[in-house]
This record gives sequence, structure tokens and C-alpha cells, in this order.
Amino acid sequence: MTEQRFVHAQWSSRLAFILAASGSAIGLGNIWKFPYLAGDNGGGAFVLVYLLSVVAIGIPIMIAETMLGRRGRQSPINTMRTLAEEAKTSPLWCYTGWLGVIAGFLILSYYSVIAGWAMAYFFKINSALFEHIDAASSTRLFENFKASPEFLGIWHTFFMVATMFIVSRGVSGGLERLSRFMMPALLLMLLVLDVYAMNSGGFGQGLAFLFNPDFSKLTGAGVLVALGQAFFSLGLGMGSIMVYGSYLPSDVSIARSSLFVIAADTLVALLAGVAIFPLVFANGLSPAMGPGLIFETLPIAFGQMPGGWLFGMMFFALIFFAAITSSVALIEPAVAFLSENKRMDREKACLYSGLACWVAGLGTVFSFNLWSDVKWLDKTVYEWVDMLTAEIMLPIGGVLVAVFAGWIMSKADSESELKLQNPRHYQAWLILVRYVAPLGVALVFLDAMGLL
Repeated sequence: MTEQRFVHAQWSSRLAFILAASGSAIGLGNIWKFPYLAGDNGGGAFVLVYLLSVVAIGIPIMIAETMLGRRGRQSPINTMRTLAEEAKTSPLWCYTGWLGVIAGFLILSYYSVIAGWAMAYFFKINSALFEHIDAASSTRLFENFKASPEFLGIWHTFFMVATMFIVSRGVSGGLERLSRFMMPALLLMLLVLDVYAMNSGGFGQGLAFLFNPDFSKLTGAGVLVALGQAFFSLGLGMGSIMVYGSYLPSDVSIARSSLFVIAADTLVALLAGVAIFPLVFANGLSPAMGPGLIFETLPIAFGQMPGGWLFGMMFFALIFFAAITSSVALIEPAVAFLSENKRMDREKACLYSGLACWVAGLGTVFSFNLWSDVKWLDKTVYEWVDMLTAEIMLPIGGVLVAVFAGWIMSKADSESELKLQNPRHYQAWLILVRYVAPLGVALVFLDAMGLL
């Protein structure tokens, strides 16, 4: 592209981008959601379909979104507007960027509340509350915690303040520095927890559940859940990868970097399962506990095992690390847009976007207590925001990114950005991004809408 774009900072190296983008992708979806979905859907067969979906859907869309970001060198909204002009197509494509920015903002509004739970449990697990606790008592403690708007609000505030402080430090001083510390620490803690799980007495049973496919336990609905998790766990369709791509130096390989990010994201999800399921089986608990697996079931396991309080604290610190690296990516597109279009300095853009997100998050806080009976079509505020983002906005955004990269952007432009040495690799990506990935995400969307 010949014209000069809004000047952004850039990642200092390919490693900096890989760590930051991995941090964006690795979050609650890997350590909280993936294990309980695998538990609910039979284990090994679900994991196999998940891995195949990552290859068919995650890789092509990750490459596409990163490519669009680097090509446009701006916030997702301005990037899509600029690339639409370059492709001489409708300016309405800028709404793909708007969709991602708004989705990321809304996701962070409730993501912050759930991450606050992990912050609180980091301290709770060390307070002897869970020592030799039974399932009923663990559930009661969790429900009582959620029933307090004061406690949820305090931890939501702490997490949002931490997020916006990091983002306000900029690309190199905030996002990059966070990723360089947090990602190796996250991996180290996971490996320590895996070693701990090896000595739990349920390691073989946990591995068999996670990696031995039993397709009799996998339903058609489970296949679609695996498809959706492969897409959502990578943080695609919400503008984060696009804005991170806009900071990527021109001499860095998009495809190779994206593969590293996807490999890291998938590895963390599997390592989390390896850490969690042996503890569940060793203590005679059920893997099919749904969303309560982390906050209700695992504390029982930690409370019954020698040194469990220490490894419990490490586990909830791990969740916090994963959450904070994702949260900074969720709000970065909005901060970049305010910086570009309103010419705000970064600190002011962080203050405004962070305050607005904190206020929006109070809807989720109150959904578990003061507003728990306030429902529309049998859904609370939190459930509506979750459904709107995960089941509507992100799938539509993912399909639009794939369609624009595969069909609207010229082959000459995409080839020049990707710089793939083997023409067959480019053709394989083009087939996946044009046909396979949009179809897979569309199936997830149709299933969520109850149309399948």
C-alpha cells in the first residue's frame, strides 16, 4: 500500500507478537471453558473433533485476521474501511470492525467479573475454607459468594483497574512487557500443576478420559460445541487479533507466527485438561460438572489433598494470568479507535473505555444477585450479553473476516502480505478460508440460533 496510515507502535520482534497474540487467545476459554466442555461431551472424542476444527477453522481465520490487521495498520474499524476502499467495494465493510470492537467491549464487561472470581478464590483457597469440604458445602460457598454484589463488584473493579493500567502503558511498555512475563509464567505454572496431577492417583484415568476417543459419548450437538470452542478459544472475530496484527512488523511471517499462536493456545487447553481431570477422578468427582467444574469441584479436590492449598493458589493465579492477558486484548481495539479517531492520548482513551466497560460489567455483577429475577425471555443480563456476543456477534464477525480475506481482497494483495514460499500453501489457505472455515462457523451460528 502506498499511502501512509496512522502511525502505530510496533511489536519489537516476532516473539513479542507471538507471546502477545498467544496471551490474547489463551484465557478463560482454555482453562475454564475447555475442560468443562470436554467433561460434558465425553472427553477424548470431543478433544479430537476440537483439534480437527482448530486446523480447519482456527488456522485460516487467524491468518486472515492477522493479515487484514497488518494490511490496514489501524484499529479494526478504520482498517476495514481502508481495505474496503482499496478493494473498491462497499464502505459498509467497516461495520465488520465495529462488530469486533463492540463484541470485545461487551465480552470484557462480563469477563472481568468472572476473572474477579478467580482473584477472590486465590485468597479463599488459602483460608482453610475448603479443607475436607464436601460438594454441598463447596457449592453453597460459591453461591453465597455470587449472591454478594459488594464482593463481586470489588473484584470486578480490581480486575478492570489492573487491565486498564497495563493497556495505558502502551504496546511496548504495557502489552509486550505483560506478555513477556505472564506467558512463560503461565506455562511454568501449568507444568507444575501437571506434575502435581501425575502424583494425584488419578493420572492414568484422567489421560484416558482426555485422549482416548469414545465416539459413543459424542453427539451431533457435541461436534458443534467442539467447532464453536475451536473458534472462540482463539479469540477470533472480536478485533483483538486484527489490532495486534496492525502492530506486526512487515518482515515477520504471518502464517508462521499464527501457527505458533494456535499451537500455544491448543497446548495450554490440553495441559489444563491434564492438570484438572486427574484431580477430579482421584477424588471420585464427576468430570461433567459444567461451568462449576473450576469453582465448585476443583476446590474440593484441592481441599482433600496434601499441599492442596498451595497448588490451589497456583491454579487460581494461573486463571488470573490467562484472564489478564486476554482482557488487555479485548479492550485494545476500542482504545486504538479512540486514539485514532478522537486523537485522545492513550491514558485518556483507557480511562474512558475502561470506565464504560466497568459500568457495563455491573449488569453481570447484579445478574447473580440483585437482578437475578430480572429476566427477559428467561435470560438475565449476563446471559443475554453472553449469548449476543458468543452466539451471534463473534460467528458473524468470523465469517465476515473470512469472506473479506478470501473473496473481496485481491489475491495479489493477500499473496503479497502472506509471502508464502510454497504456492500450494497459499492455495490450501485460500480453500480453507473461502469454503471450509465460513461453513464451519456458519454451522455454529445456525445451531446457536436453533436452526439446526
